[in-house]
Amino acid sequence: MTPDINPISKPDFMPVEELRAMQLAKLQKLIPYEYERVPLFRRRCDEKGVKPRDLVTLKDLAKFPFMKKTDLRDEYPYGLTAAPMREINRFHCSSGTTGKPICIPQTKNDVKIWTDGVARCMAMYGITADDVVQVSYGYGLFTGGLGAHYGAEELGCAVLPTGAGNTEKQIMLMKDLGVTAICCTPSYFLHLATVAEQLGVDFRRDTKLKHGVFGAEPWTDEIRAKIEAISGITAHDIYGLTEIAGPGVAGNCEFCHGMHVWEDHFYPEIIDPDTLEVLPDGEEGELVFTTLDRVGTPMVRYRTRDLSRLQVEQCKCGRTMRVMDRVHARTDDMLIIHGVNVFPSQIEACLMKVPEIAPHYMIELSSTETMDLFELKVEVTAETFSDSVAAMETIRKRVAASIKEIVGLSPKIYLVAPGTLPRSQGKIKRVIDNRRK
Repeated sequence: MTPDINPISKPDFMPVEELRAMQLAKLQKLIPYEYERVPLFRRRCDEKGVKPRDLVTLKDLAKFPFMKKTDLRDEYPYGLTAAPMREINRFHCSSGTTGKPICIPQTKNDVKIWTDGVARCMAMYGITADDVVQVSYGYGLFTGGLGAHYGAEELGCAVLPTGAGNTEKQIMLMKDLGVTAICCTPSYFLHLATVAEQLGVDFRRDTKLKHGVFGAEPWTDEIRAKIEAISGITAHDIYGLTEIAGPGVAGNCEFCHGMHVWEDHFYPEIIDPDTLEVLPDGEEGELVFTTLDRVGTPMVRYRTRDLSRLQVEQCKCGRTMRVMDRVHARTDDMLIIHGVNVFPSQIEACLMKVPEIAPHYMIELSSTETMDLFELKVEVTAETFSDSVAAMETIRKRVAASIKEIVGLSPKIYLVAPGTLPRSQGKIKRVIDNRRK
């Protein structure tokens, strides 16, 4: 039984049988379309000996080749574009700073589908037309700003398009305009909170902020708890990537420890990253998406490199769209240090177990002729930072013990003053790897 539903959210509750039939019908249109219009896809299908007519059931999708980020770079700028230029009305590119970016040409309807996904996420979070939404993601080639902007407008919200940066002014506008929801990276929100504290602004007392819509970088449960504790808001997950649609591919409801995938637009699979075999729901592996409706730059079986799983249980909220686990790591983020597999998110979880530590850190790796060197710079909170060597040593030992217990490594740890480490208005860079390749 489902409650009275906002029309934007009605697809979320589609009967499963109807949803699976819709997915199959869309795939049976998509695969021939891609085969006819994208030479790389056609060549790979031919090499595997598979034709569009071989897609008879949803399980048959596993017969078709994968796509990956290097394909977008190798075929830059238009090699994977399926629609004619007269139908393209938008370009978005990756936020990478080196080399050729990935470029995703989109049609008007592609942008509409993306907008629909963001609006459905926001509606699920409890955001309504009565809310004032501050968009502090970057605008431009990065999908975060415009995605959140269009989704909020689709819901009827008043939108404050601050973009990233000019933090003190953002805090002033947040107060003066009665902002109730903010969209940004979790690391930028933590920076906003630090600056607000320096200005004597208390989010709970001085603002109307209720919701935070956070994405674009992995973040842990510990960081979520930290954000909610210092601000009093509810922190919501929004998931997406430029190659698939930008933000709005998935988001969390009030019940699930994970995110509902909008399966009417994006077909998810989980594969073993080593064998490339499809894994059943409930097993962790690499997340793979197929865009069911996009025609500008369709993606068939795109390997995200994000590690997740599709949960088996149906959510208590009544939505029939499957729930993916929050992305805690990426296969290409994994660091091998002294033979141990380490993800930055593991280090973050260790740090957040020490109350005196602020959520700002930097991992620095280097190497000698014979071994790796692992250094960790960590900010101490303003309340506990001290000139006392003994006090700082006590905290350092607690950090070291937490990392040793969970990760099994003993980095060289430097405790630094609040505000010492660089901040980012976009995706935060946590790792500097200067080891010999």
